[in-house]
This record gives sequence, structure tokens and C-alpha cells, in this order.
Amino acid sequence: MQQRISTMIGNVIRATDGDLGKVNEFYFDDATWSIRYMVAETGIWLLGRKVLIPLVALMKPDRESNVFAVNLSRAKVRKSPDIDTELPVYRHHEEDLHKYYQWPLYWQEAGYGGTLGITPYPLFENPIPQKSDASKEKDDPHLRSTRHVKGYHIHATDGEIGHVEDFIVDDETWAIQHLVVDTGNWLPGKKVFIAPAWIKKVNWTDSSVYLDRSREAVKNSPEFDSSDPIYRNSLSHQ
Repeated sequence: MQQRISTMIGNVIRATDGDLGKVNEFYFDDATWSIRYMVAETGIWLLGRKVLIPLVALMKPDRESNVFAVNLSRAKVRKSPDIDTELPVYRHHEEDLHKYYQWPLYWQEAGYGGTLGITPYPLFENPIPQKSDASKEKDDPHLRSTRHVKGYHIHATDGEIGHVEDFIVDDETWAIQHLVVDTGNWLPGKKVFIAPAWIKKVNWTDSSVYLDRSREAVKNSPEFDSSDPIYRNSLSHQ
């Protein structure tokens, strides 16, 4: 099922022996546009500590109760590596985390399967080229926060057209299918879908997304309708 990232923020994350906390944000790979981790805000249980939960730990989603069940215990999570999610997450952080949980290193594998059959292959034959100016560290795994990218300026080939409002993801493969773009002053009150394949580059230093499409193409893109919970009919046209 396709869901908006914004509707999943605040959902409960449940361990095998109790609640871990609530979803605070997600980290995605800016080369493949695949979600890699969810960030759990633990509240008073771990004194407000935020922890990374790799999607391979997810059980079958319970869409009715808005609960993400994970095959981890609270005790296991309590002793996990403390990674400051307010700072960039680098490859050595991921290595520590995966070593602790004894999970495969997805960046060294063609893909891996979890309880959801997650296989983080690139969505496109040629991954979207990205600038490396977001980080000076050589082990940058291209992980970006959905919370931070929300609000990024969208530029068509002939000018700015709005900003990132939300993300549409497939909650089985966790691939980002579309960005929801608020066209702002250019087309007041209109929000449209933009496919990641339209993105030429993302400039992390000036918080901008550049498309290889014109304003007119964006104008004719399927319109976002908040009353439609799935959006499948609209997305099939793009």
C-alpha cells in the first residue's frame, strides 16, 4: 500500500516485550530513494533518546492500529549503539549498528530479505547523481532525513515551482514512489506528484531539488488529493 510519510509520524513502534516509542522521522538513501531506517523517539523510557530502527527489523505492518511491530526486545534496543540522529549518520555508524544486531550490510549485498521481503535495489537503472557537498566524510552513505528534506525548494528547468510537502512510499518495499510538491505562489493551492525519476540533482547545501522537467510538465503532473488515501488512480498516469 502507498502511504504518506506524514501519516506515519507519531505511530507506535512496538517491541516483542512492550512499546519502544513513536516514529519521529525516516532516513532514505538519496541515490536509490529507498527508506533505510525509521527513527524511534523513546520518550521517558530512554530519557528521550532517539534510536535508529533498520527496516529489516519490521514485522508485518498493522495498518488498522497504526503500529509498527519489530522483532527486537526493549533490552536489546536499550544497549544499542547511541547514534545522534541530529547529526549526519555515516557509514561507520551503520556498521556499528548492524554489527550489534548481527544484520547483513545492505551496501555489500545485492539485496537482503527481512520479514517484509525488503530488497533495497535501486529504483532506476542509473541512480540519480548526487553532489557530495552535504558531507566531507568519505564514508557518507547518502542517508537523508525526511524531516529535513521537507520544505526543500523545487526547481524546474525554467524556474522555481514550490517546495517538498510530503513523500509517498510503498510500505512493503519502502521505496519512495513520489514527492508531494506544494506549488506555492506559482499555482496557489495546488499540490502535485513528482516522481524521483524526474529529479536531476539535490543540492543539500542550499536545500534545493532540481528537476529535468519544465514548469509546464509539473503543471500537468497528477494533482495530489488529500481525500484519496491511496492515490493509485492518480499515480498510474505519471
